[in-house]
Amino acid sequence: MDILHFYEEHVDALKELLFELARIPAPSHQERRRAEFILAVLHAHGLHGAYIDEADNVIVEIGNVESGAVLIMAHTDIVFSKDVALEVIRRDAKLYCPGIGDDTVHVAMLVYCCLYAATHFKESGQSFIFAFNSCEEGEGNLKGCKQIMARYSKFIREMITFDGYLDVINDSAVGSMRYRIKASCRGGHSFRDFGNDNAIAIIAKLITYLDHVQLPQGGITTYNFGKINGGSTVNSIAEECEVLYEFRSDDADSLLYMKEFFEGVIGEFPECVSWECIGVRPCACGVDKDRQNALLERVESIFSELPMPSRYPASTDCNIPLSLGIPSVCVGFISGGGAHTINEYIDEDSIGVGFFTALKLIKSYCKNSDRK
Repeated sequence: MDILHFYEEHVDALKELLFELARIPAPSHQERRRAEFILAVLHAHGLHGAYIDEADNVIVEIGNVESGAVLIMAHTDIVFSKDVALEVIRRDAKLYCPGIGDDTVHVAMLVYCCLYAATHFKESGQSFIFAFNSCEEGEGNLKGCKQIMARYSKFIREMITFDGYLDVINDSAVGSMRYRIKASCRGGHSFRDFGNDNAIAIIAKLITYLDHVQLPQGGITTYNFGKINGGSTVNSIAEECEVLYEFRSDDADSLLYMKEFFEGVIGEFPECVSWECIGVRPCACGVDKDRQNALLERVESIFSELPMPSRYPASTDCNIPLSLGIPSVCVGFISGGGAHTINEYIDEDSIGVGFFTALKLIKSYCKNSDRK
């Protein structure tokens, strides 16, 4: 069966699967329910070797992966907590649901790409690892991808992750470091104890210092103060305050510069200030340019009948393999908008276009797949 017939037979089932998956909550570190649902679907399709690993990744091996495999992934977690309502609403040719585009629709596509590969490519000479991975978002800190690399990195020739939109290919890694910084003070009454250290004032001073960094010249470097909490009442000297802080760069030396600057600044503050690193995403390191370009050309070749995506650096699951020297790209197969908001949507017509394009990518690895 060629990809057109496979597409026609499965595109409606893919959409049904999407509706079911989208209703299952899956905050980072809490993806188990989705993982078990995906595993049951794969087993029902005859992929009995699929399993859930220690990080709640769902893994399917096709062929002899120890001889060298292509890793293809889509992340199961979404940015929304369990108390956010997840219901797919169809309106104006769009499907609305928190997390539907990032990355639930790609998880649904990957199920059927995996099924196609297992059905047609077992004897093609190409081995695959399909992974429905956990903890890509935010404080998930790429836990799922790290676990996969810990087990399989020596076998992986290259990696592709399904994430994002049809108009962009993420071809390089934006590394980052994320911190939770806390000030703890005696506090007191705003009048009677005036002069006592105020945790909010200390954190505000720290933010001011960090905000005056002279950014490095290498690559693109940014920083952000994402959330601040502290204090109790208007007439109380704040006892505690904390801020979430991150910096990013697509250049490893610039990332190190920002780390050293941060540690230098915070080292000048009193002992009442503590901090912890809550996330590290590395930059690329030691990737063979020819192999990376060959992977990019392969991915771009499937867009021959669509507008060519632009190349753009990003922070994705690719950060981990790229940091290990494994050629990797992130590519999306839908159009939509509102990612990371409760008004997130995808264009329903793009599901079919994206699914067929994703199948073309899988087939590109196995030129002799239809020889029978």
